[in-house]
Amino acid sequence: MATRDEDFVARLFVVNTHTPVLFFSSTGMVYMMKVWRLPAGTPQSRGKALVNLLPLGEGERISTIMPLPEDEDSWQDLHVMFATKTGNVRRNEMSDFTNIRQNGKIAMKLDEGDHLIGVQACSEQDDVLLTTADGQAIRFAVTDVRVFKGRDSTGVRGIRLEEGDKTISMGILRHVEADPAERELYLKQASAVRRESRTELQGGEIDGGEDIQAAEMPAGEALPEPRYEALNAAEEFILTTTANGYGKRTSSFEYRITGRGGKGIRAMAVSERNGKLVASFPVEDSDQIMLVTDAGKLIRCPVAGISILGRSTQGVTIFNTAEDEKVVSVERVGDVDEDEDDHEAGEEAHEEGEDAPAGAGGEPA
Repeated sequence: MATRDEDFVARLFVVNTHTPVLFFSSTGMVYMMKVWRLPAGTPQSRGKALVNLLPLGEGERISTIMPLPEDEDSWQDLHVMFATKTGNVRRNEMSDFTNIRQNGKIAMKLDEGDHLIGVQACSEQDDVLLTTADGQAIRFAVTDVRVFKGRDSTGVRGIRLEEGDKTISMGILRHVEADPAERELYLKQASAVRRESRTELQGGEIDGGEDIQAAEMPAGEALPEPRYEALNAAEEFILTTTANGYGKRTSSFEYRITGRGGKGIRAMAVSERNGKLVASFPVEDSDQIMLVTDAGKLIRCPVAGISILGRSTQGVTIFNTAEDEKVVSVERVGDVDEDEDDHEAGEEAHEEGEDAPAGAGGEPA
């Protein structure tokens, strides 16, 4: 896809012509369009602006795009979770979002000054992770939020915010049953495994994988191998980034599961060096991320190169921003095409510090 200098591809998914796609806006509206109604284009075309396809109001923007399964029978096992800037959440059945007219309908009622920051599909076997700009995070089970029958409510409290704070992101994580002692032991063992792997790589000895037994753990302080492997398979990593260009990856096991509506725990240290948090979401090693600043500059980097650190640490430099420059948007870029030579060349120019055209900045489409 060809893009303008200040734009980039943030989502990519496979659909067919009869797949219904939901478009959730920042004002709490939802619009639906089947894929065959969307403009078809060549790999070199830029597509059409959503304002030309949907009846968006002034200042309204699409915050989440969600393709639905074509088989409506599968909807009964799925729910839609909403999260707002003020920390409210709401859960609805997926079937509540059928038969949406062309002019859209209310997806969630929002108080004045509030807006949607995330909408995701989930099941009752998942957890919700909310993160705030001041570095707090809370993880709770999806089932802690009752299923709402209507679409015109403001939901319930997901996280209790301090004055001046706001929710910046919502992530959906797989629910894993593990007691605190087991999680702590796993984290120590996994950290030891990673240190051992780095040592072998630096020494030029690559064994093709992590050797659980190679981790130097005190006797009696290692999980049984089957349990370690089970937790390792269920482990996810949360990427957290700040306005001053710092970031890190943190194991999902560091975010303990609590009840909904609390103040949460520290997700990342917020300091003069770091600035406030701007994004936090699950990532895979194969992903890349795109960061955009308020000066219209962008950088694209692989997730695998970002350090895995604890929750309360400050992170490492991802984007070396200027003194008066702030990161305003971070997006996950999955399924990267290796043959994007022309696109990569343009991105490298931005990484070297070339200014984007006037008017760039803010949140990308």
